[in-house]
Amino acid sequence: MTAGDTARLTVLSGPSGVGKGTVVAEVRRRHPDVWVSVSATTRPRRPGEVDGQHYHFVDDAEFDRLIATDGLLEWAEYAGNRYGTPAAPVRERLAAGAPALLEIELQGARQVRARAPEAQLVLLAPPSWAELVSRLAGRGTERPEVQERRLALAQAELDAAGEFDVVVVNDDVARAADELVGLLTAPSPGASRSSGAHE
Repeated sequence: MTAGDTARLTVLSGPSGVGKGTVVAEVRRRHPDVWVSVSATTRPRRPGEVDGQHYHFVDDAEFDRLIATDGLLEWAEYAGNRYGTPAAPVRERLAAGAPALLEIELQGARQVRARAPEAQLVLLAPPSWAELVSRLAGRGTERPEVQERRLALAQAELDAAGEFDVVVVNDDVARAADELVGLLTAPSPGASRSSGAHE
């Protein structure tokens, strides 16, 4: 493909509470030219959500069809609903020579790595473990046992840092957003990834 060196698929992942959505919103605000994939989901639309902007809202039959026709780059089930990345828009973006950004969970990032080894995986990490604990506890909307589960999952996700190509520390949202955009637009190292020792 002669679309240029910037046609790179970048996956942003990280534990709950680390600020993935906030950083991606800042990327969109500061760099409106950056294309961010919109996930498909079977969960009901919440008030204020716009189909095609926040999510592509689909029913179970349509989600099954997407899986059966290889229409998803990755998908996972969370809290009884399914979420996935529609493959066609991402492929079209990359074919046009433009970078694409996915904001997904660790399970999805692993699926993308398996299907597209050339993808760049970026882990968004908190400035410290204490800061992440404080952010999750500060939400104040969950029972202690739910918080404990989230923290255990967050620890497992941070322990997987070796599977990622780059770690971006979210100590300042604007700085983290700019660093992410820099990674999106940096020349791709090509198909021969030298960091494949993490398998």
